[in-house]
Amino acid sequence: MNAKEEKYLKKLGLKIKNLRESKSIDQKAFAFDCEIARTQLYMIENGRTNPRITTLIKIANTLEITLSDLLLIEGK
Repeated sequence: MNAKEEKYLKKLGLKIKNLRESKSIDQKAFAFDCEIARTQLYMIENGRTNPRITTLIKIANTLEITLSDLLLIEGK
């Protein structure tokens, strides 16, 4: 993974974390609702992994936003 990709994944993870926290959902409950492991969510939120598109769809659905809205990162 190159530096630009790493930067994007960190911003995406932070966006997911901020959206989750804005709904007052803890990480464990959110991961359960997304049908993913809590450790996987932790890795995503910290930009340490490149999630599959199916995982991102689950996250977007749980956040009640579109996948395109989830992937749109301001100030790339």
